[in-house]
Amino acid sequence: MMSLSLYLAFCAATTVLILIPGPNVSLIVANAIAYGTRFGLLTVAGTGSAMVVQLLLTTLGMTAVMTALAGWFDTLRWLGVGYLLWLGLRAWTAPATDLTRTEAQPKSARAIYLRGFLVSLTNPKTLLFYGAFFPQFLDRAGDVEAQIVLLSLTFLVLGVGLDGVWALAAGRARRVLGMHGRVRNRLTGALLVGAGLGLALARRP
Repeated sequence: MMSLSLYLAFCAATTVLILIPGPNVSLIVANAIAYGTRFGLLTVAGTGSAMVVQLLLTTLGMTAVMTALAGWFDTLRWLGVGYLLWLGLRAWTAPATDLTRTEAQPKSARAIYLRGFLVSLTNPKTLLFYGAFFPQFLDRAGDVEAQIVLLSLTFLVLGVGLDGVWALAAGRARRVLGMHGRVRNRLTGALLVGAGLGLALARRP
């Protein structure tokens, strides 16, 4: 099993990355601002349901890949580091966005839940991100399959919990959420690049 320090590093990195706004957060914020916290949390239920599907696919797929490509484990991890750096540079140069301008869904519990589910499930970058991020924290000397399951469950708990925080905060912080889009992008980029560099420097022999 992975060490406690490696697991805590995963929790810290996951927390930072989940707090960075993306399509899920934009929709959660839009619905919470338009209709209140209850509908923001309903959106979280939709995105969280999609996350379960994605993490299940990640767990099954990554276990098979790691088993088939055991000799390429370190190469895969370095490719993951490169992907994180690329994401960081993309975020740094992205146009500023206003989270409060995402269109809210019709005020229907079913529509809001389904839209949250579909937005999260159909984001093509999500599975690629999981595939690049998770291997950075796997210890190939241990039970890789058990580690992937642990990381997936941890990511799910943190993801749903932190998205819930966005929903709770959205109605009270509309002005703040809409301001300083460029600063938010630069912070996002810096955190992703920092995560990539930090993981690169922390690679074990």
